[in-house]
This record gives sequence, structure tokens and C-alpha cells, in this order.
Amino acid sequence: MRYPEPLIAPMRQDLTQYGVQELRSREDVDRVLGPNSGTVLVVINSVCGCAAGKARPAIGMALQHASKPDIAATVFAGADLDAVARVRELLAAYPPSSPSIALFEDGKPVYMLHRHQIESREAPEIAKMLTRAFDQHCATAKQ
Repeated sequence: MRYPEPLIAPMRQDLTQYGVQELRSREDVDRVLGPNSGTVLVVINSVCGCAAGKARPAIGMALQHASKPDIAATVFAGADLDAVARVRELLAAYPPSSPSIALFEDGKPVYMLHRHQIESREAPEIAKMLTRAFDQHCATAKQ
């Protein structure tokens, strides 16, 4: 069963306010994460407290960094069921986790933060981990 949209709309807006685009279908995911798609950050958003207090604010901080992905996108666990399932197929080497944050390069995962790595840190520390990944993967991809 899906979460009611009125419940999660503010949680979606927590990310879209930073320019993060929503992927609500399997086709949306395939369009954004296809071959030659460049660097794409995908956030698997959720209703939990660590998403609200840590992951979503960290995304906003990290996206202010000089090096950043070509695209920042999100799917919502418990709402965008087909989109989340497709992202998890692409992340098959990693156990499912929400919230979680993955960085893809040309449709392949190159960096992953799981829930346990998010819930044990504060937003600025998570943002710093992400910006290091951006420096490693996004800056070189654009050269």
C-alpha cells in the first residue's frame, strides 16, 4: 500500500526545493539513468526521521558544492513503487535501504550511502561524504 500523497508531499518538497527531480515511474528512472547519462545522484527518500533530519538537509548542503552531479533525482519508498523497484534493480549489488543515496555514472552505481551510514551521522557530515564523492566522480567526468 502506498503512502497517502498529502502525507508525503512536504517530504518530496524537501528535496525538490533544491532542484532535485522526481522519478515516479520505471520509465523515468530508465530515462535518467540510461547509457551516457553522465553523473546522476539518486536519493531513495523515505518518511523516517533520519531522512527528514539528516539525509534531505545533507542533499541540500551537498548540492551547493562546486563539483556536483549532472542530475539530482529522487524516488520515494512507499510511494513511487515501480521507480524504487527499478532503482533497486540497478543497485542489485547493494542491500535495499531507505533512505539511501547513490551516485551513478553512465547508469552504473559508483558510490552508495546506506541508511545505517545516514542515521549514525549528522547532515553536515553526510554532505561532506557526498561532496568527496562528487569531487571524485563528478569533477573528473566533466573534464
